[in-house]
Amino acid sequence: MLTCPFCGAAETDRLDLEGHRFIVFACLFTPNVDAASTEEELAAEIGRFARPGGSKSYFRGMCDRLHLFVAKGEGARVLQGKDADPGNVPG
Repeated sequence: MLTCPFCGAAETDRLDLEGHRFIVFACLFTPNVDAASTEEELAAEIGRFARPGGSKSYFRGMCDRLHLFVAKGEGARVLQGKDADPGNVPG
């Protein structure tokens, strides 16, 4: 069983989808890993997030994706109503 590289929370689930595996931890950190990886390779993949700069780039990328979704993507249309034009949303 793997543990979160940030807080040490235990793995709670593994979800396989389209050739990727998502490891879910109790803290809700859910990295996307290669479904074909061995347990040793998974541990190394998970560990890369905790190396210097690794967590910062991971979480920055997640924040950027969430921002785009809410400001210009489907999230913007949901939040602003069906007639909203996401191209006019500041972002």
